[in-house]
Amino acid sequence: MITPLPIGDFRFIALDVETACGDSASICQIGLACVRADHSIETWSTLVDPQMPFAPFNIDLHGIGPHTVRHAPNFAGIWPDLLPLLARRPLVQHSRFDEHAINAACRAHGLPRSKLAWNNSVTIARAAWPELRGKGGHGLGNLKTVLNLDFRHHDAEEDARAAAQVVLRAEQHLGASAAEIAPVLAPFQLSLPL
Repeated sequence: MITPLPIGDFRFIALDVETACGDSASICQIGLACVRADHSIETWSTLVDPQMPFAPFNIDLHGIGPHTVRHAPNFAGIWPDLLPLLARRPLVQHSRFDEHAINAACRAHGLPRSKLAWNNSVTIARAAWPELRGKGGHGLGNLKTVLNLDFRHHDAEEDARAAAQVVLRAEQHLGASAAEIAPVLAPFQLSLPL
């Protein structure tokens, strides 16, 4: 059983996953950061039993192992609850890894691939801070330093919140809404006053 999902009207939801091994389908944690019109962020996360072996590298990276997910539901047990929330809002990921992992997990569990509106906070960060190219880049680790973000890297809930903060900071920096910065968000009418 997962903790209750956030409810309300959100502008967008940032999503991040952690995986157990090199297989993209091996999701062991899902984190969300739901952004409201007033720019407040409500976070949520759950552990997931990947039903695959954990690689030592991944355990060292995020600290999640077989003992951590022992009583957690698998992806197929979580996805039907998550999908209605995610399908109604634009999603933000930091890189394309999270979208690939969700699609791989759907395939691995025999679930239909969902049509979700994904955007990439890396793309948004590149539009806002092009000067970072070649100077540490637009990864969350470098943006943490440059934007003075406070989060614990490689925790899905924390990384989702950081991706949401990157979008909000880019909106503020450029004086434009996320929909204007990243056209895939436009169908969701995110052009809100800053």
